[in-house]
Amino acid sequence: MSETIRLGYHEGTLLVSGAAPSVLEALPGVWPDPRTKEHRAEGRAYRPLVEHLRAQGTAYTDEARQWGVTPWPLRISRDPFPHQREAVEIWWKQGGRGVVVLPTGTGKTFVAMLAIQRVGRPTLVVTPTIDLMTQWYREVGVAFDVPVGLLGGGYHDLQPLTVTTYDSARIHVEKWANRYGFVVFDEAHHLPSASNAAAAIGALAPFRLGLTATPERADGQEVMLDHLIGPLVYRREITELTGQFLASYRTERLYVELTPDEAAAYQQARDHYRQFCSERGFSLGGANGLRRFIMESTRSREGRAAFESFQLQRKIALAAPAKLHLLEQLLDIHRQNRVIIFTHDNATVYEISRRFLVPAITHQTKTKERKHILDGFLTGEYTTVVTSRVLNEGVDVPAANVGIVLSGTSTVAEHVQRLGRLLRKQGEKQALLIEVVSRGTVEEYSSARRRQHEAYQ
Repeated sequence: MSETIRLGYHEGTLLVSGAAPSVLEALPGVWPDPRTKEHRAEGRAYRPLVEHLRAQGTAYTDEARQWGVTPWPLRISRDPFPHQREAVEIWWKQGGRGVVVLPTGTGKTFVAMLAIQRVGRPTLVVTPTIDLMTQWYREVGVAFDVPVGLLGGGYHDLQPLTVTTYDSARIHVEKWANRYGFVVFDEAHHLPSASNAAAAIGALAPFRLGLTATPERADGQEVMLDHLIGPLVYRREITELTGQFLASYRTERLYVELTPDEAAAYQQARDHYRQFCSERGFSLGGANGLRRFIMESTRSREGRAAFESFQLQRKIALAAPAKLHLLEQLLDIHRQNRVIIFTHDNATVYEISRRFLVPAITHQTKTKERKHILDGFLTGEYTTVVTSRVLNEGVDVPAANVGIVLSGTSTVAEHVQRLGRLLRKQGEKQALLIEVVSRGTVEEYSSARRRQHEAYQ
C-alpha cells in the first residue's frame, strides 16, 4: 500500500481517507458513510486502527488526536499497598487497557492516580454521580498540583486533567473525545448501559481503565466492558484483603414474622398478579419478565389491578411494621456505634427519619445538606443515618461500622456495595452488616440470591 492514510476527527468519529475505498474498507472498523460520502470509524477504533497501520508499515498522518505526552508528577508521598501496585503493573503490561476489580475501601482512587502518572497523557475521569465527581475533583486536585477541570453540575471547564459524570460525558462526547489519551471509568459497571456506552464508543483514548468493586450486572451486559474498556486484568475480593487493608467484619441475617392478616394479604396479592402473568404466558422471573409485566399492566383494567397487587405484596414484605420494631431494638443495642440504615425506597427512609429522629439521605437531598450530614456522621454529631440507595457506592463513610439492611434488591452487586460502605479501614474497627428479612415472603429468595458472593460465605 503506497498511499498515505489520513486520520481526522468529526464529532466522536474518525474520518479515514487517502486511499481507494476498497483499501479503506479493509482497515479495521472502517465503513463508508453514505450520507457524507466519507469513510468513518468509531472513536474507540483509533487504537486498533493505528496499531494495524504501524504493523503493516503503512504511512499515515494523524490529525485526529489533540493530545500529547503530558507528565503528571504525583505530589502524594506514600507507598502503594501491594494490591494497588500489582493492579497498575498488570494493567500496564496488558497495554494500559482493562478493568480492575477491588473491594470498596481498598484504594481504587489511588490506583487511578498511579495509572494517570504512568500513562502521562491528558486524562478524563468519568464518574456516575455529581457527588462522586466532586469527591474525585478534590482528590485529584490534592494528588496533582495542576488545575482540574469539571464537566457537569453546571461546569464546562475542560482541562488536561478533568473530572465528569457519565451523563455529561455522553452528552458532550464530541467536544472531548479527541482531547484525552486516557479515560478512567469509575464504577465501571455503569458503563454498559445503552446511553453510557456512547462515551466509551466515541472516545479515541488508547489508554483506558475501569474501576469497580462489582462488575457483574443483572442484565449480564458486563461482557461489554471488554469492548468498551478492555479485559478484566486484576481482581481481589473482600475476603482476600480483610484484616490488613479492610476492616474485619461479620454478617447476620434476622427474620421478622408477618402478622396473620399481613400474611393473608401478602399471599392474596401475590396469587393475584402471578395468575395474571400466568394467563399471559410469562413469568416475572424470566428474561425481561418485569418489563413485560409493566407493559401488559398498562393495557387493561385487569392489568392495572394486577400491578397494584404486585406493589402491595412488595410493600408488605419490604416495609413490614415488625421491621421497624426490630430496628428500634437494634438501634438501642448499637447506640454507641455509627449506623447506616439501608432501605429500598424513599418512603421508608422518611418514615424512619421521622420516627427515630435520624437524618435521611436520598436522591432528593441537596448537595450541601448531604455534605453536612456526612460530616456530622464522621465527627459523631450524628450516630445514625438512613438512606435508600444513594450511599450504595462511591461515597466514603469510614466512620460507619454497623449497617442495617431493611430492604433492597436481590442483586449481589448492591449487597456487596452496602457491605463495602462499612469496610473502610479505621483503627481496629470491626464491621457488622445486619440483614432484616420478612419470613415467608419473596424476600427470603432475594436474600439468598444476593448473598451468593464469597464475602458472605
